[in-house]
Amino acid sequence: MSRLKRRSEEFRVFIDGAKAPPPAEYFPWSSSVQWFGNSVLCVCVSVCVCEIVLYGQVQSPLYPKPYPTNVHQQWDLEVPPGYQLQITFNYLDIEPSFNCYYDSLVVLHGKKILGKFCGQNSTDPHHPGNNPILSPSNRLQLVFVTDESNTETHQYLGFSAFYQAVDIDECLSTDLEDSESRCSQICLNTLGSYLCACYHGYQLRADQRTCVLDCGGGVFTEPEGVLSSPGYPNAAPLGVNCLYSIAVQPGLQITLNFSDNFHIEQVDAQGLSCLFHWLQVSVPGEAPKKLCGDKSPGVIHTGSHTVDLEFHTDGHGQSGGFTLHYTTQRVECKLVGAIRHGRITPNFPKYYHRDYIQVRCDTGYKLLLGEKEIKSYKSMCKENGKWHLPLPECRIIDCGEPNNLLNGGFQILSGSNNEYRSVVQYYCNEPFYSFTATKTVNLTCAADRKWRGHENDIIPYCFPVCGRPVVDLSGRARILGGETAKENTFPWQVFLRVPFRAGAIVIGEKWLLTAAHNLNNVNAPKEEVKAYVGSNKVSELTNPDLFQPLSIESFHVHPGYKKPDFNNDIALIKLSSPITFNESVLPLCLPAQGANLNPSGWVSGFGLTEKFSTADFLRYIRLPIVDQEVCHRSIETLKKTYSDVSTLTDNMFCAGLPEGGKDTCQGDSGSGFVTKNDEVFYAVGIVSWGIDCGKPGRYGIYTRVDRYINWLQKTMEENE
Repeated sequence: MSRLKRRSEEFRVFIDGAKAPPPAEYFPWSSSVQWFGNSVLCVCVSVCVCEIVLYGQVQSPLYPKPYPTNVHQQWDLEVPPGYQLQITFNYLDIEPSFNCYYDSLVVLHGKKILGKFCGQNSTDPHHPGNNPILSPSNRLQLVFVTDESNTETHQYLGFSAFYQAVDIDECLSTDLEDSESRCSQICLNTLGSYLCACYHGYQLRADQRTCVLDCGGGVFTEPEGVLSSPGYPNAAPLGVNCLYSIAVQPGLQITLNFSDNFHIEQVDAQGLSCLFHWLQVSVPGEAPKKLCGDKSPGVIHTGSHTVDLEFHTDGHGQSGGFTLHYTTQRVECKLVGAIRHGRITPNFPKYYHRDYIQVRCDTGYKLLLGEKEIKSYKSMCKENGKWHLPLPECRIIDCGEPNNLLNGGFQILSGSNNEYRSVVQYYCNEPFYSFTATKTVNLTCAADRKWRGHENDIIPYCFPVCGRPVVDLSGRARILGGETAKENTFPWQVFLRVPFRAGAIVIGEKWLLTAAHNLNNVNAPKEEVKAYVGSNKVSELTNPDLFQPLSIESFHVHPGYKKPDFNNDIALIKLSSPITFNESVLPLCLPAQGANLNPSGWVSGFGLTEKFSTADFLRYIRLPIVDQEVCHRSIETLKKTYSDVSTLTDNMFCAGLPEGGKDTCQGDSGSGFVTKNDEVFYAVGIVSWGIDCGKPGRYGIYTRVDRYINWLQKTMEENE
């Protein structure tokens, strides 16, 4: 109990032999003082003014220690209105005596004593035990009185009690004092009070107790509910016209489930008819239907989200009335057909309003809505039972036309229309181009719409096949004085006009290899340098109706070349566009860095013949490679006669016969000296310089290509 300001008044009254109680003014602190025979209850009261709470605890002074003597104390306990106050003693130890004469605890409700207690346990006649005491109202008083002695061997501890508010069920109370304030129809108990309610079809009046008939205009919007005739299950009143409307959210359909206890007066005149009493059910789009009789209509599926009901009775007859439980179900959306090559999720037996579906296609298929491709599909069941989007189609994907392969092609191995899992096979135009590791490459149309191989979607490059002419030179090994070359025997030969006649060799799709001194002598712009390939005849190459010169982009002379010295006599010509190789035009292979030289090789060119006339046809000769020391001595001998003879270096080698007569000459500079290893021709030398042509003891000097492999590769990579 919450204790506030305490006001104490003590009174000691000793009356012996009095025949009547003293006046009330002797007890201004209490109206519950009782007179017992010739004595009066002597009290010393401490009045506690407390705030109203729902529960609390009360204990004797000094508890749990022994209570003092000469105690006269009162507690006014109170809980909120609308509750009863209940007190339970969890401990009571008060000096026992006959009729609790010496020490006692009195429980009072107004002037009424609810109990007077003392003793030590429940076996004592005046001990309350564990039984709670319930006050008739929300108030209760406790008065604790002790005499002048509590000093015997046994010390009494007093009491400890718990009080609480207990709700009053006013609806079950039989107290006639407030019978006029009770409900006329339905009473609803609440904590601390009660509420009145009316049967269906009736309305609570302003007095909040009585009900008046009112069954028109009721609207039910919840998805489930109960609806009854006025006063049901009692007989329906006469002369009523009750209107009810059930209106739930669109997308729901209402079902009426009538109970078996159905009775609406029916007239048996020329067949059963509902003339005077009826229940009319009206569904939008349908004719109203009147119900009557004593047979329940059972279950009615309206198929609508709105239903109107009219209950009518005239001033005569009798109808027991009706009650129904209405429920709602979501509108169903039908799925017509299935998705070929796809699936619908979630997979339900039926779909209803606000359900969503998604469509996913199988791997290798795409979603189409109409003829438009969509990334994803989701559709909702609408309130009218239709899907807000029509079902899509899963159509097999295609990877589009395969990319063309430069210097190669492809063919379809399986499948059609470039569809999913179709396989194409790429190949190079052999024998002039090939893949590095395989002859063919297969690509498959994958689910991501790309043509993919085992590792990626990259089509390999068709690399030129070098050093493999279609006409083999091996059958023409016995060449001494030089011969006219047959067509396609030297497909790498380039006719170069700078503007004098010179030569070069093809080593790549956009690269020609020649002697540096050919380009070092050029003073005109590169547009005046003409390079021709594809024929062994100069008159054909220079005929604009038959051949066009190659378009040149840049010159790359070895930085170590210094005129008039022929050391590092090597240069590259880069073309503006790549050459497409065929049997007439093929590249030569480059040797490995530091490769050993073969004993002999072939050299070709459009230079001067043995009659010192310019050749119209390409000529070639096979020459042995001369020992480097022999060549060195021949050059040293020439220096005694000619002062401008260059020095032989390790970047050069000599080829020819000691007796002379077989040699390259003017116009052959820049052409290639080739050797054959394992059926492949390599450019091991470039025609560089010499003293006269074919004289005894003199040899042709060639730039050794294998000494410049790193420079060649670096230059081509940096100028790609």
